[in-house]
Amino acid sequence: MLLSPGVSGALPEHLVTDERSVGPDGDVYLVFPADSPVVRAATHAQDDELPAVLEITDVAPVSVPHRIRGRAWISGWLTRVPGLAEPGRMTLRLEVGEASVDDLWGADGVEPEEFARAVADPLAPHEAELLQHLHAAHEDRVQLLTALLGGRSSLPERAVPLALDRYGLRVRFVGERDGATFDARFDFPEPVRDVVALRRAMHRLFEAAAH
Repeated sequence: MLLSPGVSGALPEHLVTDERSVGPDGDVYLVFPADSPVVRAATHAQDDELPAVLEITDVAPVSVPHRIRGRAWISGWLTRVPGLAEPGRMTLRLEVGEASVDDLWGADGVEPEEFARAVADPLAPHEAELLQHLHAAHEDRVQLLTALLGGRSSLPERAVPLALDRYGLRVRFVGERDGATFDARFDFPEPVRDVVALRRAMHRLFEAAAH
């Protein structure tokens, strides 16, 4: 959702982008309907720059208690980029001034230079599908990971795969009696580069839990 003083009266659904991408220089490109309040505000902004904040909410792709995994905020200045979008839509460029993240790993600020250099995790395009498959087709195997918790879990737990990246798998354990939750992170021996390597890493993880 894009927030700006110029669109303070707009409905929330009018502030959600149709498409989002990051350019090689770290600028964020957002596509909106050409008649949206955001495009109108950017068109009439003083000095052709509109201060704005892009708020991103990361929601787990599986059903789990406390489903929001994190939030991020990218603030900067918004300008129109005519000619990049198909007819009836307009591309806006958000020049990043600062960014911050509050997620499963903690809260921290991100400098614009760091943001521009960041590279997406190779599993990111597949994460939602992989987690949904694990939860639906391999729930029993994910449940086995309870054996790797040692003395941390004294009661039977429901195990739900929560997050997946090249470094490991995060699982949320839910108490069957009181519904209390905690997360456990299962790191891979080495970072995986693709889905093929992920399958091998997951196989080794489940084997360790079974023994």
